[in-house]
Amino acid sequence: MKIVIGSRGSQLALWQANWVKDRLTSAGHEVVIEIIRTSGDKLQTYAPTEPLPASMAQIVAEAGTKGLFIKEIEEALLSGRVDLAVHSLKDLPTTLPAGLVLAAVPPREDARDVLITAGGATLEQLPPGACVGTSSPRRQAQLLWLRPDLKPVPLRGNLTTRLRKLDSGDYAALVLAAAGIHRLGLRHRITAYFDFDQICPAVGQGALAIEIRQRDAELARAVATLDDAMTHLAVRAERAMLLRLGGGCQVPIAAHANCEEGQLYLRGVVAATDGRRLVRAAASGSQGAPESLGAAVAEDLLTKGAGEILQRPTER
Repeated sequence: MKIVIGSRGSQLALWQANWVKDRLTSAGHEVVIEIIRTSGDKLQTYAPTEPLPASMAQIVAEAGTKGLFIKEIEEALLSGRVDLAVHSLKDLPTTLPAGLVLAAVPPREDARDVLITAGGATLEQLPPGACVGTSSPRRQAQLLWLRPDLKPVPLRGNLTTRLRKLDSGDYAALVLAAAGIHRLGLRHRITAYFDFDQICPAVGQGALAIEIRQRDAELARAVATLDDAMTHLAVRAERAMLLRLGGGCQVPIAAHANCEEGQLYLRGVVAATDGRRLVRAAASGSQGAPESLGAAVAEDLLTKGAGEILQRPTER
């Protein structure tokens, strides 16, 4: 087959697209990558505190920040301009456009978040009031739960840009996903890993999503070899929890699932972005019913007060 992969142009996105390309090429397919600039890429050019132009603000309002990095790629997929899209799974909304399917989820990278400091200081060693760069309300909320005296500061830009801002002294520390750091060969920059009880990751963090057109049976067979069954089960549970809670990338919802001894284990967190309220829930269930497990953990979170937090995530 000749396969056209649609991808964003960032260093990390191209690493991910080339990972898929190399495996499909090894299987005998002819594969090319087409770079597509998304609304999310355009958003990155604005400073975090800079007012957005009306056109961009409208796009954000309509698509939500979670869909901004995939909107144009999915449009290219639906139009036939590309045959396959490779996304960071955490960017993929829980409901896909009609005609598209999540065809494969390759083996997951490390799902944890990491702390990166310029001088090697640990979280405990950061001084009160230290500026910590993060673009994620989820990370901000859990960071403040751990250290309410720190100052989370909004941060945009690709990974290289964020590390450069840290090195130039704009921030005392960064909180980022381990997966991107690992994939780009930057493990040496990591100061410490957060365990899942400290900062629970985003839904789908560390996993890739391979999205295709629903009726493309031949391509579905080709990409099925890239699917990792255990990773796919885990993210199905996480995404079911997120779907029940009605949240996205910019809502302080976190989840992580993994398979243990024939069972699927899922933990979930909902936290207020000021770090003053945090609700946890966890459960295990059959690997044959990941969506039921996700819904059950979501209901437990709601019973414990998550709904009130989600209605007013930034209210003090």
